[in-house]
Amino acid sequence: MASIENFEKLDIRVGEIIEVKDFPESRKPSYKLQIDFGKEIGIKKSSAQIVKNYSKEDLLNKTVLAVVNFPPRQIGSIRSEVLTLGVPDKDGEVVLIAPDIDVPLGGRLY
Repeated sequence: MASIENFEKLDIRVGEIIEVKDFPESRKPSYKLQIDFGKEIGIKKSSAQIVKNYSKEDLLNKTVLAVVNFPPRQIGSIRSEVLTLGVPDKDGEVVLIAPDIDVPLGGRLY
């Protein structure tokens, strides 16, 4: 069982997607994302298998939550620097976790 101390080790922050590109070389349909987490953390790269529920236009300027303190992970041609968070819909496709009101970039989940 995880403890609150384990949870507190995760650094989950608010970011805004500022660039979305197709990721055709990925094994599963995906996008390459650039996410702005504000001045403290800056702009980070991520890949996300979210093409079933989101168009590139839907994602641009969308606010999301991501884990920013995992080590970078090579995913095909992209070095993913953050884990963009989502939950499965009824079909098992990813739905992004996003605040529903305006919050500052870089804000930490607690």
